[in-house]
Amino acid sequence: MTTPEHLDVVIVGAGLSGVGAAYRLRTECPGKSVAILEARDTMGGTWDLFRYPGIRSDSDMFTLGYPFKPWREAKSIADGPSILTYIRDTAAQFGIDRLVRYRTKVVAADFSTGTARWTLTLSERDDDGAVTERTITCGFLYSCAGYYDYDQGHDPVLPGIDSFRGEVVRPQFWPDDLDYAGKRVVVVGSGATAVTLVPAMAETAAHVTMLQRSPTWIGVVPGRDKLADKVRELLPAGAAHRLIRTKNILFGLAFYQFCRRWPTAARKVLTKLSTKALADPDTVREHFTPTYDPWDQRLCAIPDADLFRALKRGRASVVTDHIDTFTPGGVRLRSGRELHADVVVTATGLRLLAFGGITPSVDGRRVELSEQFIWRGAMITGLPNFAVCVGYTNASWTLRADLTSRLVCRVVDHMDRHGYASVVPTPDRPLTRRPLLDLASGYIQRAIDAFPRQGDRGPWRVRQNYVLDAVSTLRGDLSRQLVGTSRAVITGAPADAGRAWSG
Repeated sequence: MTTPEHLDVVIVGAGLSGVGAAYRLRTECPGKSVAILEARDTMGGTWDLFRYPGIRSDSDMFTLGYPFKPWREAKSIADGPSILTYIRDTAAQFGIDRLVRYRTKVVAADFSTGTARWTLTLSERDDDGAVTERTITCGFLYSCAGYYDYDQGHDPVLPGIDSFRGEVVRPQFWPDDLDYAGKRVVVVGSGATAVTLVPAMAETAAHVTMLQRSPTWIGVVPGRDKLADKVRELLPAGAAHRLIRTKNILFGLAFYQFCRRWPTAARKVLTKLSTKALADPDTVREHFTPTYDPWDQRLCAIPDADLFRALKRGRASVVTDHIDTFTPGGVRLRSGRELHADVVVTATGLRLLAFGGITPSVDGRRVELSEQFIWRGAMITGLPNFAVCVGYTNASWTLRADLTSRLVCRVVDHMDRHGYASVVPTPDRPLTRRPLLDLASGYIQRAIDAFPRQGDRGPWRVRQNYVLDAVSTLRGDLSRQLVGTSRAVITGAPADAGRAWSG
C-alpha cells in the first residue's frame, strides 16, 4: 500500500490570501514543506473568477495589497485585471507559483488525534477533464478560500422571470460574449457589485437603471491618492508604501470608529458628500439615504463619484421600489411603473460558504462549526492544527489576512520549539456566543449561523481594529503565555500533554 504524500502545511486557495500565506510560510518558516491546493485552473481567486464590467477593489490598494510587495500603479482603487496581474507577479517573484497544484479540490478533511495529522481527500482533474481521487496528509491545514460560494450566488425569487424575453445575467458568471451596447439594462441590486456595474455599463448601453429595494450608504473616494503620489515621488518605493499604508489604515479605522460612535453625525457627513457630488438633494434623499446607520452594513465606495457622474449625464438612473413581476419586455414594479429592458443583471448578492465547502472532521466525527468558537479570528475550537483566513469587514481584507498568516507561522514555530504535535484553542471558562461577522447585510444574515461563533471577550472576540490586532498578534511573547491564567488555552499533544499555552 502506497504511503500518502505528507506536507507540513497545506494552504487551500490560490487567491490573494493564499499567495500571501505562502509567502509568510516560506519566509518565516523556511524549513517547512508547503503546497497550495487550488480547485480552479488558474491563480487569482475572486480577481480571476469575477469578470463583470468595471470590477474593481472596494478598498485602497495600499492596504489591499501585500505589505511586502509595494503597489506601484497609479490608481489607489484598482480594476480587477490590475489586481490579478499584481497577485500573479507577486507569486512569480517569490516562487510561490511553483507551490500551486491546480484543478485540485479538497473534498474531505479528517484529523487524527493519534497521528496528529490531517488526511485530505483530493479530487484532481487532468487536462482531459478526467477526475481521480487520492489522499495526502499534512501537519497543519490553513483555509484561505474565503467565505463565499463561488459556484452559486444568492438567487432570490424573481416572479415572472421566465417570461422575460431579454437576457438575464448574473455578475458572478458573466458571459464573455454579452453585447449590451445600445441596449436598455436593468441592474437589480444596490450593493458593491451594482454600483460598480452601473457606471461601467452606462458607457455603451442605451441606458442603465439600478433597481433597488432600499438605499445603500455610498462613500465617494478619489480614484487616485494625490498625497500618495507625492510621497512616492519623494521616497523609495518600500518606504513610501509603508507610510501610505499606515496613513490609510489609521484614516480608515478613525472613520469607522466615528461612524459607530456618532452615527447621526456620520449620516450627515455622508449625505453632505453625496449631495455635493451629485448636486441633487432630492435624489440623494430618496435613493441614497438608508434607514440603517453607516457601517451596520459595509459602505459602497465609488471612485471619483463615477456612479453619480453617470446619473448626472443621464446615462443611468436609480429607482427605489419593489418588483411586482417580470414581463416579456422588462420589470413591472409595485408602484405600477414598468422598466423596459433588453438585459437584466441580477446583482442580488453572494452566498456564504465556510472553508470553501470543506466539512472538517476529527477522528471520523464531523465537527459542527456552528457550535465552535474562533480564537484570534483564526483558529477554531474542536479543530486541532487548523486555521482559517477571515478578513476585515470594515477595512481591507488583506490587513487581517496577513496578520492571520503571520499568526499561523508563529503557531507552527511554537509547536516546533516546544515539541507539540498538535494545538487546539480552548477557552478557560464559558463564552457568550456572538455571530462571527457583526454586519446586518442580507448575505451575511442568511448563512452566518453555519459558521463558528465569536465570544464576548479577549482573543475570542473578532475585533475590527487592525492596530489592536497587530499588537496582540505580532508583539505578544508566546513564551510568557505558557504560564498564568488567561482566556485561551492551546494544549500540546502528544509530545507534552501536561503543558499548556495560554493565549
